[in-house]
Amino acid sequence: MAELHCHIEGAAHPDLVEAHAARHGIDVSAIIHNGHYVWHDFTSFLAAYDLASSVFRTEADYADLAADHLGRLAAAGTIYAEFFISPDHAREAGLSPEAYVAGLSRGIAQARHDHDIEARMIVVGVRHLGAEAVERAARFAARPGQPLVTGFGLAGDERIGAPADFARAFAIARDAGLGLTAHAGELCGAESVRATLDALKPSRIGHGVRTAEDPDLVRRIVAEGIVLEVCPGSNLALGLYPDAAAHPLKQLVATGARVTLNSDDPPFFRTSLADEYAFAAQAGIDAGTRLGFTRQAVEAAFVDEATRRRLQDRLGLVAIALGAPSAGG
Repeated sequence: MAELHCHIEGAAHPDLVEAHAARHGIDVSAIIHNGHYVWHDFTSFLAAYDLASSVFRTEADYADLAADHLGRLAAAGTIYAEFFISPDHAREAGLSPEAYVAGLSRGIAQARHDHDIEARMIVVGVRHLGAEAVERAARFAARPGQPLVTGFGLAGDERIGAPADFARAFAIARDAGLGLTAHAGELCGAESVRATLDALKPSRIGHGVRTAEDPDLVRRIVAEGIVLEVCPGSNLALGLYPDAAAHPLKQLVATGARVTLNSDDPPFFRTSLADEYAFAAQAGIDAGTRLGFTRQAVEAAFVDEATRRRLQDRLGLVAIALGAPSAGG
């Protein structure tokens, strides 16, 4: 497996949060019951997310977070992962963005050594903080000397601000050679995806499931090779669809769209990357196509070509073991 769409603070396992909360003297009992996060609507989800995130305050804390997250992914058979990081969140935690990245980089290195999993970071601008904040995040992402920061994205409340408001930030990131992705087509409809593609020209769309509502837009993303970072567990937990049968994953796959599977904020939604692949199997998507999700993720990953080839070689060995084609389908 491989993953392109996960928020690092949203990946914090409740056990790790409780351990760090005890270390820093923070009471998290209101949001964790019997080893699980507790929330009941989007507002309470955000409150739980913010409180859980507040226990990570030092460079070492973030090293622990990245190593724990990647170790859990590797144990489930994941060979590559990207995760979103927010310099604005680091500042709120009282940590410089530089120390934040340094800590997360330490965790990535530890996981690589201990579990043979590769990882990269995508800096995100938070759209509801405004265009200036997003541009500040882009300038931070574009700084030299951060080899594991390979992408830039747009996150936050999709209902706030037009995609065109963030075009300058994306130009900064593009000029720096960073990979580009943007959340769209989650809370808002297909038009959000279209406007994002027009204004920001990312190669990937975070979520993008609402694309399925517009056949013309589906044809466009197929023709342009846009990669969709689909997160079924998140979509269902937040009520975008009433049940699993209504989720458009299988529909999007049938159109030929380049789909990847991802976990978004996994413990908050009681999911995991392995669960997302199980969801696809339960939706009737065959093993070869599920392996294709991993292949798409590796092809779309924001990595140098040498790293991509190593990952493709590893994936080829998995395909051989499963009796599936090792390349091209």
